[in-house]
Order: sequence, then C-alpha cells, then structure tokens
Amino acid sequence: MHIKAIKEIPVNDRPREKMALKGATALTDAELIAILLRTGTAEKSALDIASEMAADSGLYKHLAGITRLNELTNIKGLGQAKAATVLAALEIGRRIASAKPIEKIHFSCPQDAADFLMPRLRYAVKEQFVVILLNSKNKVIGTEVVSEGSLSNSIVHPREVFTPAILQHAAAIMVAHNHPSGDPRPSDEDKELTGTLVRSSKVLGIPLVDHIIIGDGNYYSFLENEAL
Repeated sequence: MHIKAIKEIPVNDRPREKMALKGATALTDAELIAILLRTGTAEKSALDIASEMAADSGLYKHLAGITRLNELTNIKGLGQAKAATVLAALEIGRRIASAKPIEKIHFSCPQDAADFLMPRLRYAVKEQFVVILLNSKNKVIGTEVVSEGSLSNSIVHPREVFTPAILQHAAAIMVAHNHPSGDPRPSDEDKELTGTLVRSSKVLGIPLVDHIIIGDGNYYSFLENEAL
C-alpha cells in the first residue's frame, strides 16, 4: 500500500503551510502533532502517526496525561527524539495553562484551588497526591508531589505530607489528588486519609485548609461539603 507523504499532500493542506496561511488555530490536533513529529517512517507518514495519536480524543484522554518519555516511545513510529519533542510541547502547554507567578496565587475559596490544579491533574493517568504550601494569608509559597500511585490509588503517609510544610515554614497546607476515572467523589480511603491528616495537622499546629479531589473538569472539596 502506498503511504502518502506530506510532500504529496496539496500545498495548502500541508500542516506547516496551512499554519503559515491560516494560523495555528486552523490546524487539527493531528496536524499540530505532525508538525512536532516532522517525519514519519517507511510505513506511515508523520500525519498518519499523528492522526492515530489524536484519534478518539486521544490528545485529551491519553497524551495530555503523559509525563514520562517511555510512555511515548512505546508508540510505533516515535523514537526518543520525536517523543522528547512531543513531551516538551505537552509540558509547555500544561505550564502555560496554569501560568502565574506562584507568589501571586491566592486561594480565597476551593474553586480557586481547583482552577489552579485542574490543568495539572485533570488528565494524569495515575493518582498524584499534591501538597500546596500556604502562608498566613493563604498565598501559595510552594507545591510538592508527595506520592504518585497506580491507576486507582496513591499511598500517602502524614509525614510525607507535612514534612515539606515544616521545612518551608508553611502556615497552613491544602492537599489534593486526582481520580483518573474522572469521578471526583471521595472513596472511603479518601475520607479515612483526610481524617488522619486533620488529626495530624492539629498535633503539628499546621492547619489543613482543604482536601480537593480533581476529576475530569469537576472537583470535590471536603471543605465545601463540610467533611473536614
């Protein structure tokens, strides 16, 4: 079967030329990825590979949650160089989506925290447990991932949660994790962990402001639901 190379596509339909003529917003997900890949293989063109990667909302359901190179290199047609280019673009996108000088980020309500965390955790394919360090005015002074789990659970111990707060002299903390299933409703384990962290916070004198669970475009706040 003949594989149509990029140069065989009409000029105005080639991804780079189309971008030059119409701007980046006119390109499909597959065309944007094809520009990053630059070349294909003997069996597939760059656009063919990109189309497979973006199929069935793959850009959002799969690619957006990738953080490690080996998660991309197992895709046929992607060597380390191409995979690194794609991963760099994904990380830039994530950082831009939540870009703001960290010292200017202030949480006045759970929605503020969810908005800050959503770009980072929404598409993660494994559970990540994040500690957000706050000063006395609830401004963010740092964030740290203290645990990364499997597809369904992340094991967290109170000492891992509060050690960054102690070392960086945080006045309070907020914790968060994602549910790769997309459903932010807390499990029994989530409720038990939250209770343990609340008790630990009282002993250490470092208040736990909230525990937020990030789903697919939605969230659950223990504070909002009066579950702290």
